[in-house]
Amino acid sequence: MEYLKKAAVRPAGEAGECGRRVAEIIQNIRTRGDSAMVEYNTRFDGNNRTALRVTREEIDAAYGQMTSQELDDLRQAAGHIRKFALAQKECIRPLDGFANVDGSVLGHRIIPVSSCGCYVPGGSYPLFSTALMLIIPAKAAGVGRVAACAPAVKGTASIHYKTLVAMDIAGADEIYAAGGAQAVAALAYGTEQIKAVDMIVGPGNQYVAEAKRQCYGQVGIDFFAGPSEVLAIADNSADPRILAADMLAQSEHDRLAKGVLVTTSRSLGEAVMQVVQEQLDTLETQEIARASWDRYGEVILAESLDEAAAIANDYAPEHLEVIVDDESILPKLVNFGSLFIGQETGEVFGDYASGTNHTLPTVRAARYTGGVWVGTFLKVCTYQRYQPEAMREIAPLVSRMACGEGLAAHARAADIRMQLL
Repeated sequence: MEYLKKAAVRPAGEAGECGRRVAEIIQNIRTRGDSAMVEYNTRFDGNNRTALRVTREEIDAAYGQMTSQELDDLRQAAGHIRKFALAQKECIRPLDGFANVDGSVLGHRIIPVSSCGCYVPGGSYPLFSTALMLIIPAKAAGVGRVAACAPAVKGTASIHYKTLVAMDIAGADEIYAAGGAQAVAALAYGTEQIKAVDMIVGPGNQYVAEAKRQCYGQVGIDFFAGPSEVLAIADNSADPRILAADMLAQSEHDRLAKGVLVTTSRSLGEAVMQVVQEQLDTLETQEIARASWDRYGEVILAESLDEAAAIANDYAPEHLEVIVDDESILPKLVNFGSLFIGQETGEVFGDYASGTNHTLPTVRAARYTGGVWVGTFLKVCTYQRYQPEAMREIAPLVSRMACGEGLAAHARAADIRMQLL
């Protein structure tokens, strides 16, 4: 393995100070409720509205700002995402009628969470696609109440109209103009206007991520999201112009985003680095993209595709592209948020409209979790029922094991059934 371009180490950040500030925000939301929400919304976003829930009239007005093409695009993308989520749900089936001993029935039920909060970040861009990615699988799973939050456009009291329309098309039951750690805290603990939810999903900045971490346990969460990242495995069959475009598509997210190319071709790696610079010169978002690529972009020369696969598995990237002649490495790739196979399969397709979800694990979390999907909102809950003959067969085993652990009441709860039933 040889680095043709090596990334700087991402800064650890002011984790301690961030944690302290978020803890203070959460405590204030818990004790002061909506008054603290309005204070923080005003301070951080310039949003001084006191009625946090977005009205139907506001949503309808947002539709009026959309072009016909924009509405058609949102609805088409939403349809793709919904169809895929429903297809995934069909793979998750109840289990009934299993028995370890005659006269017993074991199984599981698939139960959606009762309520969830979907946090849609605002940041530098109106990320309306994230509204689709979070709300649609929740509704497809059967979640009864989906509360969506997004920060207001800076200096206003309104969510960006495109995000608002996307939330409505996706099927949100409630929409609140609130962002940041305070929105996460309100969803977790509830305020006068915002009823608490059972789980919270969605990406955000370091304060949103920290708030999710501190509220975990009070509510369920999807995972902690970090800066966006893509890793591409490519050989000399790949077009450097496409790879350069894909690297920059991730780099423009923010200055901490990461694009990585792992290639078996030195000439391809060098060509990609050159084309990246050429494309940057004509990119509207070049300031952020250049800062990200120059500091955190990487180009790695691998001795073989097997070594490239090992590198990718170690990185465990959010997005993994594979553009090679020999796709026999595909089964060897096991750590990724979402996989994009072939030069025609742009990672950006998954960002918007292919149907898979773009809310994916980052900073190596793909080693142990996948992204948000319909199953994120489903609980697999077991059950069992014993007839008398089955009870008499298993109760002595349970009693002996309980005595072995020194738990006399457990043993008695098994023994008493044999005596009385």
